[in-house]
Parts: sequence; C-alpha cells; structure tokens
Amino acid sequence: MRLLLIPALAALLVAPLVAQQPRARALGIPFSGSPGPLNAITDVAGVEVGQVTLNRGKGRLEVGKGPVRTGVTAILPRGKSSDPVMAAWFTLNGNGEMTGTTWVEESGFMWGPVMITNTLSVGVVRDAVLEWAITRKYDEFLWALPVVAETWDGGLNDIKGMHVTREHAFRALDSARSGPVAEGGVGGGTGMVCHSFKGGIGTASRRLSDEAGGHTVGVLVQCNYGGRQRLSIAGVPVGQSLKGAEQCLTLPDPSAAWLRKLPRCGSSTTGMGEGARPEMGSIIVVVATDAPLLPHQLKRLAKRVSLGIGRMGGIGGDSSGDIFIAFSTANPGASADTAVTVRMWPNEKINGLFEATIDATEEAIVNAMVAAETMTGADGYRVHALPTGQVVTLLKRAGRIK
Repeated sequence: MRLLLIPALAALLVAPLVAQQPRARALGIPFSGSPGPLNAITDVAGVEVGQVTLNRGKGRLEVGKGPVRTGVTAILPRGKSSDPVMAAWFTLNGNGEMTGTTWVEESGFMWGPVMITNTLSVGVVRDAVLEWAITRKYDEFLWALPVVAETWDGGLNDIKGMHVTREHAFRALDSARSGPVAEGGVGGGTGMVCHSFKGGIGTASRRLSDEAGGHTVGVLVQCNYGGRQRLSIAGVPVGQSLKGAEQCLTLPDPSAAWLRKLPRCGSSTTGMGEGARPEMGSIIVVVATDAPLLPHQLKRLAKRVSLGIGRMGGIGGDSSGDIFIAFSTANPGASADTAVTVRMWPNEKINGLFEATIDATEEAIVNAMVAAETMTGADGYRVHALPTGQVVTLLKRAGRIK
C-alpha cells in the first residue's frame, strides 16, 4: 500500500511547483504572438504531459552507479485515448534518433505517445511503451511503432549506466495530465545543456486570432544544442556579451578528455574557450495543434521549427540531432476502417500557423533555459544556469525591454 501512495503524493505536489517556476515572460523578455492560457503544449485540448526525473549521486563517474542526471518525458496527443492523430516529421540534421517515423511518414498517422529520453535509453523506453499499451489494454497502439526520441546527456549523466527503466517510462505515461508543464532540468531534459548553459524541457503556445481561425499551436522542446557565442534572445546576440557562468570542474582528473579543457570552478580562469565543449548536442521538438491539418501540411509545420531554432542561433551542426514531429488533434476517428470525411485547413490561410510554430519554438527554448538551474554531474562537471540578470540588462541596452 505504501508504494501505491508515493506516486499519488508526488502527483499532488507537482502542480504548485510547476506554477512557481520562472519563465521568460516574467523577466519581461518580449516575444511575438499571443500565448494560450498556460503558454504550454497542453493549451491544445486533450494533450497531456508526464515526466519522470532521475537526479541522484555526486562525485566521480562510476558506470552503472552514477551520478545520474536523466529521465523520460511523455506527450500523449489525446490523453489516454488510443485514437491516432494525423502527424508528420522533419529532420534539420539527422545525427539523432526518433523511432517510428517510417510509419508516420507512410501512413500519415501517429498511434500513441511521443516519448523523449537520453540516447542510450531509446530501446528500453520503446519496449516499455508497447508493454504499457498491452497491460493498459490500449490495443490500437500495437498496430504502430512507438515514437521515441533522444538527446545526449553524457556530460552530466552516467549515460552508459542506462538508468532509465521500463518502470520510469510507465510512470511518465501514467502520470501524464493536462495543465502546467514542468520545465528546465526535468524529465528527459534533466541532464541537457543548451547553448552551453543548462537546458532541458521547455514549452510555449500561441493562439491565433478569431479572424485567423482561433486555433492553438503548442510546442515542447528538449533542448541540448548550440554554442554560447551564437546565442540570440529576442533578436539580441546576448551570447557574445554574457560574462562568467562558465562550464567548469569541481573535481580534478575527469574521465573524458574534453572535460580536462574546462577551468576549475572558483578559479581565476575566465572563459573556457568556444571549442572546449564540442558541438555534440541535439534538440527534439514536438508541435501540437487543434487546426485541421492533413499530414502534408503538418510536415510543412514541422519544417518551420527550424526557423525558430535559427532565431536562437542554432545551425543544425554536423553532430546535432535536430528532429521534429507535428500532430493535429482535429479529425478524430479519421483512421476508421471505412471511408471517412475529414476537414482540411486551406493552404492560403496557413501562414498564421507557420508563424505561431516559429514563435512558440523560440519561446519554448528560452523557457527551458530560464527554468533550468545550475547542475553538477558526473566527474564534477558543472553547467551553470543562464545568467538571466545579464540577459535582461543586455535586452534593455538594446531597447528590447523598457
């Protein structure tokens, strides 16, 4: 009985913590477009998000023991319903993984959730989704291949220890709900680094005007990409001017050679050098909308994510896995085994949805960085939070904040 009560208690405690998280708009950072009530992917009716965070241990890396800085995030397009959604995917640079996309491309539908975790946990999470569907009797999920995506957290996390289990995936799925979404170093984003600062999970939404259709676009990102020098926020190249908050080491003699290039935390060394942490990151982006888009239109929407990343300074580097999936909650029952009638948004009026996707992607990335806190992980590797005070000062100097 005690084991059954712990998840329930955790669920009760999450909501107020989510509501208190810092967000980019609270700092006065200006963004284009009008967000939904939650400014989250869950502003699209029916979408649910669940997350499990694994954060334990400190000190030297011992494979299989830790430190552990990882997790799993689940996005359910129609909640616990097994009715598939129309979907499409796009990759800006393909040094990454998103399973199930061959069938999404072929069929135009996505059955079940989108799961995001770390690179070496894709297999266990994929198998867990199938087992979860079987045990929960969501039989329709079994006709498709699960969609599971990843980014690499091998800097802060004992990634080779493969600490994410089927039970963690089950918990993320079972705890998924509507409402506010936790951001920063949580879920699959626990150990992620974005533009050389602490990154992770971020979300945002846009609601179009009634004249433009009144539809909602929601975005969730797991950001683990980009360099510091190219970081741009609200159109201002802040990365070139941010001082301090360097990645550093709290312990000597790390196991990874690239870590040895970092200064010791608290030393007089300033500036780690742009090449100290190789460009080895990625970003996964999930786009949801209630607009009645068909698969070919959703692929067009997924492509526009690239423009939001470009605004931030991302280049889709050679070793980056920049993979995006978009789905529409409109047209329920469209996968019936008989002829059905579906609605389609006119291409001539789709520009508003493109713009909403770009704007929400940009804000979701900034939200992830604003919410993320400084973290020390394996081998004493410390990644600092984005120095938001400096960002605000730079935006004020540029006239972007009054």
